[in-house]
Amino acid sequence: MTGLNIDDFGSLVERPDAGVRRDSHDRWQRVVRPAGALGKLGELADWLASVQGQVPARPVSRPKALLFAADHGVAALNVSARPAGTAVDLVRRVLEGGSAVNVLARQYGAQIRVVDVGLAVDPEDLAKNPLPPEVTAHHVRDGSGRIDIEDALTAEEAEQAFRTGMTIADEEADSGTDLVLLGDLSVGGTTAAGVLIAALCGTDASVVTGRGSGIDDLAWMRKCSAIRDALRRARPVLGDQLQLLAATGGADLAALTGFLLQAGVRKLPVVLDGVVTAAAALVAQRVAFRAPDWWQAGQAGGEPGQAKALDRLSLDPLLDQGVTLGEGTGALLALPLLQAAAALSAELPEQPEATEVTEQPEAPEQPEIP
Repeated sequence: MTGLNIDDFGSLVERPDAGVRRDSHDRWQRVVRPAGALGKLGELADWLASVQGQVPARPVSRPKALLFAADHGVAALNVSARPAGTAVDLVRRVLEGGSAVNVLARQYGAQIRVVDVGLAVDPEDLAKNPLPPEVTAHHVRDGSGRIDIEDALTAEEAEQAFRTGMTIADEEADSGTDLVLLGDLSVGGTTAAGVLIAALCGTDASVVTGRGSGIDDLAWMRKCSAIRDALRRARPVLGDQLQLLAATGGADLAALTGFLLQAGVRKLPVVLDGVVTAAAALVAQRVAFRAPDWWQAGQAGGEPGQAKALDRLSLDPLLDQGVTLGEGTGALLALPLLQAAAALSAELPEQPEATEVTEQPEAPEQPEIP
């Protein structure tokens, strides 16, 4: 595999059309009276118009929930409520249609795509109950290394996973997907995400360590300790984002980063889900500072690391409903808002300008009749 110079994305990722955004804003002022009556839906309509390059924004007709799946070796430290190596169970539930993301996707008209880049599946189990070829076609390795003591990936694996994300972005753009709802299916992923966020934001482990899948206090302390140990390994490679992903990320995080950057090149808008996608977005921002203009944050997932990352990315979550499930649900919950903004932008008629009322001159005083 040839070397990959990800710094090229710094010039390849352009900003959405600012002129189109201004035109959309001006039109919104003409269709919504009084101005601001529909709140932040106007901002969403302007964002959609700018990333689509047209006014008014066209309807979001082909959204897709894209979920990258992987196991993380750090889960062996019991930092997750789920047993280590069981991300495949999450994948199977989605493929069978019984996950929350399936219900929301059916409700809002979105397709779902699952991409295995790092599942650690028992060979005997896989032989008895194989995953679909379209899910496993981009598999990089079986799980990642335990990032508190070893690299998550080799340099070659990190590049392969990153290129996988780029390939998926090209496939989705070429297939006509007009909005990606980006999430992950992982065990131990929030721990790796915490390391990346703490390293890139220059904060301590305790600042970014959350409850993830619903861990208790003891598990939280183990998770915080694991992040702190991994941070010592992350800081020396902060200048090389691909090396950082190899050292303390994982196949899913590398693929997510590659996807986000190539999606920016292909002008494909993305809604981020939880802390794992926020961590990948933070890495991508370090590579291409314009890339966040192509993203929205679906919802606040309650993870302190996510809040830290979104603040650094200057992204405000569209929703805050206390949903901590992850698995793409937060991104999907924001889809109706974006669909509403696009529909209002396209279908509301322009209203005539308000007629100014001219002041009448005061009548002269009548003389008093004696």
